[in-house]
Parts: sequence; C-alpha cells; structure tokens
Amino acid sequence: MKIGLYFGSFNPVHTGHLIIANHVAINTDLDQVWLVVSPQNPLKPQKNLLNEYQRKHLIDLAIEGEKKLKCSTVEFNLPKPSYTVDTLAYLKDKHPDYQFVIILGSDSYNNLRNWKNHEVLLRDYEILVYKRPEHEDIVSKSNKTTILDAPLLDISSTRIRKMIKEKQSIRYLLPDIVKEEIERSSYYK
Repeated sequence: MKIGLYFGSFNPVHTGHLIIANHVAINTDLDQVWLVVSPQNPLKPQKNLLNEYQRKHLIDLAIEGEKKLKCSTVEFNLPKPSYTVDTLAYLKDKHPDYQFVIILGSDSYNNLRNWKNHEVLLRDYEILVYKRPEHEDIVSKSNKTTILDAPLLDISSTRIRKMIKEKQSIRYLLPDIVKEEIERSSYYK
C-alpha cells in the first residue's frame, strides 16, 4: 500500500487542509492519505494548541465516510516533540510492506533544512509538495520531489482561531460539522 502522510497540527482542521488532502488522494497514485496529527511540532509554539485528541476528533468529523482519507494518531505515543524522520522510522518498522510518501506545503519544504535529519527525508522518501500562498517559489532539493498543481487557498488555522476569539464568523472556512463542534465545545475562546 502506498500511503501519503500529511503532517500537521490541524489546530483546527479547515477546508484548505481537506482540499489538499483530497486533491492529493485523487490525483496521485496513493492508496490513502493519512492526516497525521502532530501533538507538538518542534518548530511551532505550543501556546493555543488544542489537545491532540480533540484535534483528532475534529478531523474524524471532517473526513467521515471518505475512503481515501484517514486520521493517524501515530505520533501520540512517540516522544515529543514529534520529528518526521522518527515517525517515518517507526511507521516503516510497523508496516514494512507499506510505502510512505511525505506531503508538504511549499513553506515547509523550503524550510526543510531546519528539520531533524532532513537529508534522510530527501534521500529515502518521495515528497509531494503543494504550493502555499506567498511561498510559490520552490527549489527542488531531490529527484524524489514532485511539485503538485493543487488548489491554492489562503486559509490558516491561526486566522480561524483569531476570528473565533474576535467572535467573527468562521463559516465556510471549515466543514459545518467541525464549526458546530468547535462552538459546542467552546474551543479557542
């Protein structure tokens, strides 16, 4: 099985995340795309980070019924902060018959040199890169890198959290079921 790993804080998951995950799932040779919830990204502050199980729940609500999309909690039981290279080593050990592919936004890809053992990622893994607003210039670092022509949406979880705090409408930025759960549970207030 060929699995695309789409890592993120998903704090919260929004329409932009889902469009990218679905676009990659249906326009590549991947069997599935796993949205890997990172409990703690070493390059991002933990302030304002919803509990990983709550973030997973929001993703589960968002992708319910989607056969090619799955939420992964693989990093929940790994040492924190989460490092992609360590997660991939763990997954390869657990699923030796699977081929894992990394899915990254161009902003993350252009910052790859700051990642733990980034040269291992470039050498050993296929990487699918989708363009992000204001990060459209991508310099390929590996012959295993493919630049995708995926839909560009300028939506960010940071902006959504700010809008919630300011009591602005977040409708259309995330699935209705996710919006309703955020409101019901008073997340990000």
